[in-house]
Order: sequence, then C-alpha cells, then structure tokens
Amino acid sequence: MNHDFLVIEGNIGAGKTTFARMLSEEFDAKLILEQFAENPFLPKFYNDPEKYSFPLELSFLAERYGQLKKDLANRDLFHQHTIADYYFMKSLIFAQNTLAQDEYNLYRNFFDIIYERLPKPDLFVYLHLPEELLLINIRKRGRTYEQSIEAEYLKKIREGYFSFFSQQNDFPVLIVDTSAIDFVAISDHYRVLRDLVTRTVDWTGIRREILLPDL
Repeated sequence: MNHDFLVIEGNIGAGKTTFARMLSEEFDAKLILEQFAENPFLPKFYNDPEKYSFPLELSFLAERYGQLKKDLANRDLFHQHTIADYYFMKSLIFAQNTLAQDEYNLYRNFFDIIYERLPKPDLFVYLHLPEELLLINIRKRGRTYEQSIEAEYLKKIREGYFSFFSQQNDFPVLIVDTSAIDFVAISDHYRVLRDLVTRTVDWTGIRREILLPDL
C-alpha cells in the first residue's frame, strides 16, 4: 500500500464501500465510512426532493466535515493507512443536482470555507459504472428509500464528478471503469483492481486516466 490517505469514490451503487472494506481488511487500514444511513432527511428527500433538499445537503455537509475532521486529525497509531469511501467534495457534487440556484449559492459559501481546512487525499479513486449497471446494484441491495432513483439522476451525479475532476488540482485522480469486472465475486478481478490502486506510481502533479480492465 503506497498511500497514507486513500479515497474510494463512485456513483450510487458503484461498490465503493465494499471495495474500501476489502482494502482496509487486507492492509489493516483505518476505515472511514459515510454515515448516510443515520441521516433522518434522506428518506424524506427521496419522497419529496423539493422540500427536503436544502436541509438534507446542509446536514450532510455538517456530518461529513465533522467525521472527516475528527478521523483525519486523530490518525490511529495502530494503522499506517486510512481509507475512506467518500470525500468532502461529494457534498458539492450532490448539492449541484438537488438545490435551487439561490440555495446552492448559499451552500457553496459554506462549502468553500470548510473545504480548505481538510487534509487532501494522496490518491482519489473513482469507480465508474454505467447507469444501467448502477440501477441493477441499487435494486439488489434493496434499500427502500433508493428504489425510486432514476438513471437520469445518476447521470447528473456522474457528470458532476467528471466536471469536478476536470477543474480541480488539489489531488491526483484515478478513474477506473469496472463494468467489465466483478471484484466482489471473483478474487482475480479484486487483485487486479487492488494492484491498480495500491501500486507504486509517481503521482507528481495530477494524473487523470480511465482504465478499462480486460479480464
């Protein structure tokens, strides 16, 4: 493992949490998981997005900052590496797709103040899946409040990530298309993805690429 602070991200249903868990177990890394299931506004948002989008995004902003500030400031003496299944900029990407323009402008002010105070990852890995495969994964895991998610919403989230990647220069980004592999069920596929993420690479500057494993 070549990174002290590694972020595994992706769209809803991309498998980011599963992969982060697998890596943390193998490398005995400290694991930071997003605590979205405890957010009381999330089920309400899926039922009435217009009414609950602003309180939902503000609550996520506060929760993510609080968790990352605490966990990253107090590095575990027993773990050399830290792996997270989300990063703070996720808040901005989702807010762009849920908030009205005036609400987003206010939200962005809070975000910019907080963002500069957080440590940046050594590597940001984005697991990419097309929307049709994301929807299959979402249906499989069966979270009731996610079943109304549509492909168009997932597309907007994906576009938000890629737009952010094209503009930011704070940390290196590795984009991996995982549509041709099953890293959960097939151990060889997991090892290929693991080695891609953890190999020793000169990350001087910013490197962005889409890798298409052919297994």
